[in-house]
Amino acid sequence: MAEHDQQVLTELTAAGELPSPDYHPRMRSVHEANAAALRQIIDGHCWRGEHLVGAQAAEAAWLIAQHTVSDLAFMSSCAKRLTIAVNAGDAPGWQLAFLEDRVRSFTGLKQLYGTQFDVGEDGTVTPLPIENPDTVDDRRAQLGLNTVAERAAEIRSRHS
Repeated sequence: MAEHDQQVLTELTAAGELPSPDYHPRMRSVHEANAAALRQIIDGHCWRGEHLVGAQAAEAAWLIAQHTVSDLAFMSSCAKRLTIAVNAGDAPGWQLAFLEDRVRSFTGLKQLYGTQFDVGEDGTVTPLPIENPDTVDDRRAQLGLNTVAERAAEIRSRHS
C-alpha cells in the first residue's frame, strides 16, 4: 500500500498535477483506500509495531496514517496508538513526531516537534507554528530528530 501511495505521488508530480491547491482526486482515492485497510489491520488492536511486523511494514503503516488527511479522527487515533508503541520501544520516535505534528497542524493546533513546513514559491522554508519554540530542538532530540534549522536546510536543498 505504501509503495502504491508513493508510486501515484511520483506519477502525479511528474505529470505536473502535484503539488495542487486542492486534494487531487486520484491521490485522495489511494489515501482513503489505504486508510480503510489500515483501519482493518489495527482495529481493536494496538499499533502494529516493529516487533510484530518488522521495520518496513511498521514504517509503511506510519506513512499510510500520515496520509489519512480526510479522516483526522482516525489519524489522531493512530497517533495515540503510535505513542504507546514508541513508549514501549516498538516504534521510532521520529514517526510519532511527524504524525503528532501533522494531526496538530490539520486541527489548528501548534506543532510540538516542528516537523511540518511550508515551502513558498520562492523556495523559502518555514515551519508551521510551533508550541514553545524555544525548547522544540530539545523535544526533537528526545525523539532522535535533528534541529529545526537543520531540517529546514534539508528541505530547502530538495527544493532548490
